[in-house]
Amino acid sequence: MWSNDQKVIVVTGGAKNIGKGIALKFLEIGWRVGIIDYDMQALENFPINNEKKVFLYHGDTSDEYSVSEFYIQLKERFGRLDAIVNNAAIGGFKNFLDLSVSEWKRVIDVNLTGYFLMARFGVPLVLETAGKGAIVNISSTRALMSEPGNEAYSASKAGILGLTHALANSLGPKIRVNAICPGWILHEGEIISEKEHTQHLTGRAGTISDIAEMVWFLVDDEKSGFITGQFFVVDGGMTKKMIYI
Repeated sequence: MWSNDQKVIVVTGGAKNIGKGIALKFLEIGWRVGIIDYDMQALENFPINNEKKVFLYHGDTSDEYSVSEFYIQLKERFGRLDAIVNNAAIGGFKNFLDLSVSEWKRVIDVNLTGYFLMARFGVPLVLETAGKGAIVNISSTRALMSEPGNEAYSASKAGILGLTHALANSLGPKIRVNAICPGWILHEGEIISEKEHTQHLTGRAGTISDIAEMVWFLVDDEKSGFITGQFFVVDGGMTKKMIYI
């Protein structure tokens, strides 16, 4: 076990895209980072593999045994936990009448139950080793608006908002819990047209950095210590734009 002077954050789905950006942001500011991700290839390609700084774990956040083992090993490696970022998610977009019960359950298991499990097994470690901390849940603007074929995804993301304010009540004042609802965030290597950029009120689509910076703000007690139980829409203003065809 390494010195536990440095703060530690865990990021689910942290090996690629938004999760990776969040993980790299906290590594940049001097935190140690634990990542649990189901994508083995993404874990193997994570750009930093210094065991003193990052703990990479191949696991399924919807499985309680996998989550429990992740935290056991994290404690052995780093000795503390200060923050949890729930980010892992799957899409499951499909015509509603073709959506099977098993497909529905899989999306809910990963996108919602996984968030519950990461909090349920992680909070005791935060309280034991750091005394206080923060949870940031990554939801989506699809929790607030929809299009055809995203019933499972939207339901899971809306559930995250309910889970967020419920946890804020249950875990306060020691642990603050907030959520972020990203809009169109460009993933690694994604390129879109100028028209797609300029439909946003900000004149551009979002970047992974936009979300990582927001997570940092919500985790930092000096910056956001009076904020809990809230959700923040980071979407370039799109949910405030009236669109008629």
